[in-house]
Amino acid sequence: MDRPDLSLSNIVLDTDDVQMLSEFYLRLLGWELTQDELPDWRTLGAPAGPGLSFQLESNYRPPVWPAGTDQTPMQVHLDIRVTELAPAVAFAQECGAVLHDFQPQDDVRVLSDPSGHPFCLFL
Repeated sequence: MDRPDLSLSNIVLDTDDVQMLSEFYLRLLGWELTQDELPDWRTLGAPAGPGLSFQLESNYRPPVWPAGTDQTPMQVHLDIRVTELAPAVAFAQECGAVLHDFQPQDDVRVLSDPSGHPFCLFL
């Protein structure tokens, strides 16, 4: 069978507060709001490549990182390239991110967004 024409258009993050989480990433990434269907859905358009969407999940529970054996582990995370680590971490925290205590690499910082999704800033 030939592969049909497929392209990744968005990465979708579940949350119990679409507006709050989308506003965090609007500020953090500086992208454009391209679809607004509050309170259930919002999409940010990237300058190139897939966008980032936010979907209401009333039963949302954030993952735990690093997860213990009886905790919900992260299923996916965002990697965000930066040119300087310390100022990028400070800006992310100013936007509402939380820096994790455990940091597995010197050139990467693991944070969580306001809904608890882990993401990495890396050089």
